[in-house]
Amino acid sequence: MTIIEASGLTKTYKSKTGPVHALAGLDLTVPRGTVKAILGPNGAGKTTVVKILTTLIKPDAGTAIVDGINVLDDPKAVRSIIGVSGQYAAVDENLTGFENLEMVGRLYHLGGAASRKRAQQLIDLFELTAAGNRPVKGFSGGMRRRIDLAGALVFNPKILFLDEPTTGLDPRSRIALWGVINRLVDDGTTVLLTTQYLEEADQLADSIAVIDDGRVIAEGTSDELKAQIGGHRVVVALVDAADSAAAREVLARYGAGEPQVSSDGRGIDVAVTDGPPALQHVLADLRTAGIELHDAGMRRPTLDDVFLKLTGHKADLAADDNEDEKQELVK
Repeated sequence: MTIIEASGLTKTYKSKTGPVHALAGLDLTVPRGTVKAILGPNGAGKTTVVKILTTLIKPDAGTAIVDGINVLDDPKAVRSIIGVSGQYAAVDENLTGFENLEMVGRLYHLGGAASRKRAQQLIDLFELTAAGNRPVKGFSGGMRRRIDLAGALVFNPKILFLDEPTTGLDPRSRIALWGVINRLVDDGTTVLLTTQYLEEADQLADSIAVIDDGRVIAEGTSDELKAQIGGHRVVVALVDAADSAAAREVLARYGAGEPQVSSDGRGIDVAVTDGPPALQHVLADLRTAGIELHDAGMRRPTLDDVFLKLTGHKADLAADDNEDEKQELVK
């Protein structure tokens, strides 16, 4: 059963250079009790989708239904069943971790005793017991992120929205957060998360919607999306860049697309449909051609690979994370 359904969502912001179409007729469905990942580059419209579904902004056109409730008709009812964790930790730095969570409980009218009990449960769940009574201003980025996510869970929401929940976290903190999210889904929570990381979608999502320029351009499981660009990529590192053209011809024989060459000409990779045999053939042909290698191997597709195939350009991961909010400031 579908618990989130968006149809024809559009949203345009004004900027100094003219209108910016954050969403351009986006359609999205999320089955109940699953994790749906929205995967896209910066400025693709990920944050705008979350803001509309969580009643923070209104779309210019289209409909958004959350658990049978139209977000425009009854935003208060929507807010009563959802939890939200944005890109930046929304915590009071002068309060302790425990006090932050207790405060959220009181804002939800849980009462003093229930708020303290729930705060302690979440402190334990997120493994913050040793730091729970310290002011948040002394927390690391990963600890702040965990407190922020814990705040979104104080009243056990039916649906949890996570906007790039692990951006900036170290690998250990990221993996720990993935574990918490998986446990929530096991308990019946529906999760909609936005991310730039294919690995994160790999680990968490039952299905993935890839968006670019405000539209869903591909949808499916992680394996289904990777299969569109080849299950693996064969990668070689040349000793001499002068061999680049010849090596590229070799990789093209066994590739499922055009080989990609690095800026220095020494690195070449290509999507392949059957990794190990393709790598063996490539190595044999390069050896026959007398082309020396520093290294060679296989890797799984990355976010850039997916976007290069689907959109013709690479995902811009170096830009600021929240282009949508920039545009909103000047609307």
